[in-house]
Amino acid sequence: MKKTFTVIIAILYLLGLLITYTIFGYKLLYETVFPKEDFNLLFECVTIGGIGGILYCLRGVYLNFCVKKNWDNDWIVWYLVRPIVSLISGGVSYLFLKAGLLVLEAKKETDASNLGFFALAFIAGLNVDKFIAKIEELAKATWGIEKSRSSDN
Repeated sequence: MKKTFTVIIAILYLLGLLITYTIFGYKLLYETVFPKEDFNLLFECVTIGGIGGILYCLRGVYLNFCVKKNWDNDWIVWYLVRPIVSLISGGVSYLFLKAGLLVLEAKKETDASNLGFFALAFIAGLNVDKFIAKIEELAKATWGIEKSRSSDN
């Protein structure tokens, strides 16, 4: 029974975040929230990164509780923190694209100019580990900064 309770708490938390992020993202896309448009794009990337992380967490709940039947309450902290880390990854993806350190190969269209930012932010939020590894590879190639010890594991 205790496992079911923590699963319900995790799902409610993730769905609450999803609703919050979606409402905030909608306001960013269709209303003027910040006077400078760059801030809108930054927070849109942050929001979309968070949504990617929530998708990953909801998939984890489904797989671990329903499919594999190996839910472990020790992982509840991961389910609570992971969406926040995804928000940060979405923001970092914006930073690296805007700085020109990551370049997207896509044709330029007026309506699609932000789609590359959104796609990368979603992927960064969805797969934080691979995104951080890619950023560390970029840092090593650009500035000679070695990978962190946590990436080597």
